[in-house]
Amino acid sequence: MATRVQVVFDCADPDRVAHFWATALGYVFQDPPEGFDTWDAFLESIGIPEDRRNDASAVVDPEGIGPRIYFQRVPEPKTLKNRVHLDINVSGGREVTLEERKRRVADEAQRLTAAGATRVREQESGDEYHVTMLDVEGNEFDLQ
Repeated sequence: MATRVQVVFDCADPDRVAHFWATALGYVFQDPPEGFDTWDAFLESIGIPEDRRNDASAVVDPEGIGPRIYFQRVPEPKTLKNRVHLDINVSGGREVTLEERKRRVADEAQRLTAAGATRVREQESGDEYHVTMLDVEGNEFDLQ
């Protein structure tokens, strides 16, 4: 039996980064615990002050297939290249022509740039192609 995982991002603004990744992945914000209409209501019930309610956020795959993605506030800024990154597979894979894969990746890069991402570089080697991007806080990810 496989072990379930969640992906954790350290960040300065969990709500902002969570909104970006929900847009990028088609994820939704995790519902508050049972018995609470909102996260604010839950956080208030456990004594979290308003100024700390953006210390964390989470998004989930609405179909329950992909991992939960958790965003936690940390005091230090990002300073180095990610040691782990997400690949967002939007091209359709190798059964799709290289030109069509490039078009699909370009369309997604444009959509995510409008959502706050930054395009870094395009890489092509033989039949492989991807675009490296940065999210709203500089975390690298690839579109392929």
